[in-house]
Amino acid sequence: MSEAAAPRQALKPEATIGILGGGQLGRMLALAAARLGFKCHIFAPSPDSPAFDVVHRVTTADYNDTEALDRFANDVDVVTYEFENVPAETATFLAARVPVLPDPQILATTQDRLVEKNFIARLGIGAAAYAEVDAPAALASALERVGRPAILKTRRFGYDGKGHVVVAARAQDGAVECFDVAENEHRDHILKISRVPAAIAETTAAEARRIAETVAAKFNYVGVLAVEMFVLREGALLVNEIAPRVHNSGHWTLDGASVSQFEQHIRAVTGWPLARPIRRGRRVEMTNLIGNEVDDYRRFLAMPGTAVHLYGKTAVRPGRKMGHVTQVFAD
Repeated sequence: MSEAAAPRQALKPEATIGILGGGQLGRMLALAAARLGFKCHIFAPSPDSPAFDVVHRVTTADYNDTEALDRFANDVDVVTYEFENVPAETATFLAARVPVLPDPQILATTQDRLVEKNFIARLGIGAAAYAEVDAPAALASALERVGRPAILKTRRFGYDGKGHVVVAARAQDGAVECFDVAENEHRDHILKISRVPAAIAETTAAEARRIAETVAAKFNYVGVLAVEMFVLREGALLVNEIAPRVHNSGHWTLDGASVSQFEQHIRAVTGWPLARPIRRGRRVEMTNLIGNEVDDYRRFLAMPGTAVHLYGKTAVRPGRKMGHVTQVFAD
């Protein structure tokens, strides 16, 4: 996984990109791809996936439906995914038929928190203290090793976290571009606000970028990668999680940077050169519209320097991300 592969020939604008997952991230990836002249084909199990509204072709099927996956592979030139809980087996099945980026092996690593933590530790990068708990009887000894307070997490299928996030893109030729470090504020364990630049020293930001680039290089990663970190009081950084995809923390780039994380990901997986991201304004703030908060979107439309993004989801539920608002502050 760490050995560099020869860059593939860049795709032409009329090529078709396959996207596994039909949520808001898939929707925004497809919109970015369309702006560059690409077509997108979304594969997702839910018939009311919001990404379906913005693409020319969709497949509604389970991720283990091999016949549907075969047809999907025959219709696309490259496959990527919008979130890390797409089964690694699905990505591996497709990789035997069409290029899949990022590499399915990366999914297998990041889908299991323990495997991911061990990967980080082998890189010599600081990580929050952790211990394996494979049975209820093991919890007490794990707490003794880790200390209190502590959080018990499932090894698989977790979502949403805390801390500072570095969003980085790595091209097929190994080129890396990092967006500004985002500072995240969570409410009820869901990301509510991302602020850029993060309120950290430049030396800390530089170290965060170095860590993200180290992870990307070790993975031989292609695409956008988010690395979530904690900042200790003395300024040291600890890696919490790795997300092998575009990330909610990078939504600010749609309006607050010269290139969005979504366009950067499309550039990477199609073999196009990465852009150098330049922040617009002195600072940028992205606020998620969660649940019924989406009903207040009209208030933001009249605010100068503010952009509203609604995801087209039909059902409003508590805790569900329905859209986001970005504010760019010039001074």
